[in-house]
Amino acid sequence: MYDELTKVDIEKMKAELEDRRLHIRPRIMEDVKTARAFGDLSENYEYKAAKEAQRRNDSRMRYLEKMIATAKVIDTDAATDAVGLFSKVTMFNEKLGREQVIRIVTTIRQDALKGLISKESPVAKALMGHRAGDRVEIAVSPEMKYTVEIRSVEPGEDDASIEISSY
Repeated sequence: MYDELTKVDIEKMKAELEDRRLHIRPRIMEDVKTARAFGDLSENYEYKAAKEAQRRNDSRMRYLEKMIATAKVIDTDAATDAVGLFSKVTMFNEKLGREQVIRIVTTIRQDALKGLISKESPVAKALMGHRAGDRVEIAVSPEMKYTVEIRSVEPGEDDASIEISSY
């Protein structure tokens, strides 16, 4: 299965990958070399920490390479009054009795704590294509469902202001 990403997502991943290859990796390698010079590796915390940083960086590089290689580039154009990718949606959760503002983004940029919801999430899937004034049932699981009323939809664009997720 391919990840559906935008051109901006891919460019951001390429930029991070290049930074990791050209700047972060050489600095980590130097840290490993310096820590190794401290002697006894069995009790050398600096060496263990540097090797862990190296493994984490290499893992992130492999992840980015895989994502870039397997990505399916998607179009971000959508109707201006309907919920689409990068739309900012204000909705009223009837079950909780409160309003919530979210922005629908690609999976690589999701951050629920900041209100950035993946287009693959149950919430985004339910909201896509609906307009202000619509009542939408969101099924989180077969047992958990709730209804929201879409109060407003602000069309968004892929302006690169949203960072890609780290681990």
